[in-house]
Amino acid sequence: MHRLIVLCCCIPNAMNIASRQLRHKCQPGGLNAGRFNAGNTAWPCNSSSSSSSAMRPHALPNPTRHVSQLAPSLRRRAVAMVSRRQMLLAASASQQLAGLSTATASQQQQQQQAPLTASGSGYKQPPKEILDIVDAPPQPALTFSPDRSKILQLSRPPSLPPIFDISRPELKLAGVRIDAEQLSRSRMSYYTGLCIVPAGTIVPAAETDTTPITGYPAGSWINYVSWSPDGKHITFTTRSPGGPGDPPRGPLQLWVADATTGRARPLLGSRRLNTVFDSYSWMDDNTLVAAVLPQDLDQPPTKPQVPPGPKIQDNSSGKKSQNRTWTDLLKDEHDGDMFEYYGTAELVMVDVRDQDSEGTIIAPPRMYTEMDGSPDGQFMLVSWLTRPFSLAVPAGRFPVTVQVWDRRGSLVHHIASLPLAEDIPIAFNSCRTGPRAVSWRDDKPAELSWIEAQDGGDPEVSVSPRDVVYTLDAAAAAAASSNGSSQVAPQVLATTDLRCGGVSWCDGDLALLYESWWKTRRSIVYTFAPGKPQQEKQVLFDRSYEDVYSDPGSPLSRRTSNGSYILAKIDGQRQLLMVGQGASPEGNRPFLDLLNLDTKETRRLWQSSPPYLEGVGSIMSDNNDDAPITLDGLKLLLSRESAHEPPQTYMVSFNGPEAENVTEQKLTNFPHPYPQLKDMQKEVLRYKRTDGVDLTGTLYLPPGYNAQHDGPLPTILWAYPREYKSKEAAGQMRRSPHQFSGIGSLSPTLWLARGYAVLDGPTFPIVAEGDEEPNDTYVEQLTASAEAAVKELVAKGVTDPARVSVGGHSYGAFMAANLLAHCPQLFAAAIARSGAYNRTLTPFGFQSEERTLWQAPETYSKMSPFMMADRFSKPLLLIHGEEDNNTGTFPLQSERFFQALKGHGAPARLVLLPHEGHGYRARESVLHTLYEQDQWLEKYAGHGRTDPDYITNDNADEQGSSTSE
Repeated sequence: MHRLIVLCCCIPNAMNIASRQLRHKCQPGGLNAGRFNAGNTAWPCNSSSSSSSAMRPHALPNPTRHVSQLAPSLRRRAVAMVSRRQMLLAASASQQLAGLSTATASQQQQQQQAPLTASGSGYKQPPKEILDIVDAPPQPALTFSPDRSKILQLSRPPSLPPIFDISRPELKLAGVRIDAEQLSRSRMSYYTGLCIVPAGTIVPAAETDTTPITGYPAGSWINYVSWSPDGKHITFTTRSPGGPGDPPRGPLQLWVADATTGRARPLLGSRRLNTVFDSYSWMDDNTLVAAVLPQDLDQPPTKPQVPPGPKIQDNSSGKKSQNRTWTDLLKDEHDGDMFEYYGTAELVMVDVRDQDSEGTIIAPPRMYTEMDGSPDGQFMLVSWLTRPFSLAVPAGRFPVTVQVWDRRGSLVHHIASLPLAEDIPIAFNSCRTGPRAVSWRDDKPAELSWIEAQDGGDPEVSVSPRDVVYTLDAAAAAAASSNGSSQVAPQVLATTDLRCGGVSWCDGDLALLYESWWKTRRSIVYTFAPGKPQQEKQVLFDRSYEDVYSDPGSPLSRRTSNGSYILAKIDGQRQLLMVGQGASPEGNRPFLDLLNLDTKETRRLWQSSPPYLEGVGSIMSDNNDDAPITLDGLKLLLSRESAHEPPQTYMVSFNGPEAENVTEQKLTNFPHPYPQLKDMQKEVLRYKRTDGVDLTGTLYLPPGYNAQHDGPLPTILWAYPREYKSKEAAGQMRRSPHQFSGIGSLSPTLWLARGYAVLDGPTFPIVAEGDEEPNDTYVEQLTASAEAAVKELVAKGVTDPARVSVGGHSYGAFMAANLLAHCPQLFAAAIARSGAYNRTLTPFGFQSEERTLWQAPETYSKMSPFMMADRFSKPLLLIHGEEDNNTGTFPLQSERFFQALKGHGAPARLVLLPHEGHGYRARESVLHTLYEQDQWLEKYAGHGRTDPDYITNDNADEQGSSTSE
């Protein structure tokens, strides 16, 4: 299984189970390699009802903001689109670099068609200072070929799509949003062009130094890009933008390009892909399996004009089934028929060398959610959804069948038929019963592994072992099947008493086993020998994963001859390369250590040094088949950035028997994305809360600002609370003063260009030690953190205490509303985007709260700013996407909260963004959000530079219009 090496700035997350176990499948954002992802293709068929971090505690939010965790079912897959924070992107403020594709005619028309008005209605634009930063053109994505000889340069469109694209109809079925015209996930991102660059060329490369991919329709939108395992081919899909003058939209077409000439041609003839759940997967250097539209596909089901009867849900048996507030669920039988229709595909096998083949059908139409080739390409791991569907849970809980097939599509082994899972407990560390995390072992040609819970998936059940890891040899199963023998029984490989997080494979003598427990934040890593079951596993690390200061780092992997990735033994010995953040009270200083697994001693080979923040990532000296990785000649990718210089990627080489000589080669040369803020001032603050907890925050000041000369500034405080089990862990430094400050399209640091001070990401820890519940003292800890932050800012002389505003998104919006209710003396105004404000509407838990409303009614009520609507006296701006599909943050939350505030005479404003989800994507929506925020800040907590056309009901009479409901 090959993966892509991505040139980007990444500091690996500490002991990240998901990253280590799955990076070869779907790690789009790191120096680790993986499959790029467009749209929401993470498929949680075996997920817990709780947050993903419940099952993968090491995948807690990464303060380095780079590493992404995705579903454990995507190996050797295609590259769709990578989010801009996951890639090394920097936007040029002047012009596109040579070699990047320009926008198509339809894209240029889309930019011009936005109804951005200056009147009292319609979409508005923020001030030019902000607009210039948001509209800066993006830089390309960059990936290495498997043999490291080439770089694929993928051009990006403008970062914000037009509203007409976001406004396209979408089906909302079983938690999945579907584009019915494309038979794909809706609202996918895309690329606009591809070109090949020789390795060693500084990228982004000039047009004269590239080989463009040609032959596909000009102006197409490109998704699911992938190198073949041998790097000789590049596959991708195309689709029509569907704008004025473009061809009609339809399902995605699969193409293959020669990686030497760049010439592309279509695959599968007239057949098109169904990418609702999966797209295609390489089996070997020349063969891939694809999910295509069934040949006999009829018209979609027609909704009966007369309902066949009432909608009935029954629990007469009294079965206990608790669920969080899922969105987009099926509503009736017709919805189920539609879900099955649009999710059904045929599987075909195609040889990319055959120019006229439509592929060979190897499986009948089903709702396939995974098709993953074994490392040797001789078998496939396949899963699909089956009925009965449910009106109570999303598709990830529907019945699923998991089997192993040979290359012809014949059954080799039936792994499981998992039933409908409506009753997974809401507690963290809960999971589905039966096999989960089914995947191929990276160190074997064709051997599967999976985990099964022994506690019924319920963490409240005491049992030993709690989880069992099984393996199954596909070749042995195939031999038994061909001989007519009974199915080969899986073998027990390992057991854990905490919740198992997976295995990182190396060989028969070495693998790493992970287990962890949410309530204690305990994490244990073992070494064991998969080929010697009689040997006991040995503890390598046993620690709290909240304690970043003791984080030993994560092991690096190397590529094998069959394209899989295994732990990189160094010099053939039991020693691994460990990379980590290097968190300390002085800030993050990422490191590279050589770890001896027998003695547990480490030797530091390299560490980031001020004034830079650097991080090493993927091994690049692993392209010599299965030859051992040696210290002498070791090559790694390295990222480097500073507070004023954007991230760049280098190739770093270690030479000498002790790796004592280090040389480097620069690979990228990205321009500064917003030169107008290049000289902004940045300082990491340390201060204390009244209970002694250490707090941190990053203070940004405008370029050229001088406190003595310019005086205190209006200040924006933008944050997101998090829960901890100890005060010590809560107070640890998790940032670097040398990190480059990326500014997203909705970042609060945009207001540096407007003369504001910004305290970005101040810590608001909610600590519960021992058996305490954090939310029982949520309000007290929240207000104490806010008081400490404002006090520190005022003491520094940079903040005007009368012009401090607070804001946040999602749980940060919940925080902002609470602060305005409970400590209005601190803040002049607040901005709350896409939040939930009435916790009685999320009665079966939220965020890290595991108790139900009926178990902790006082906590639910006390935490709900909705219940405090009569106490609001300061202005609150509420913004919400009308199509928010995030669990718990229904638009109804903001609508009812606004009505409650208005009913009590509180100053408030509600902005609902058409067609937007939990995050906002359309250019018109984003720009209008920035306009609303800017005007709110200017009016209540800023410089007073309001737009004459900004209408509120306190000036509506003067304007001659009204914004009343």
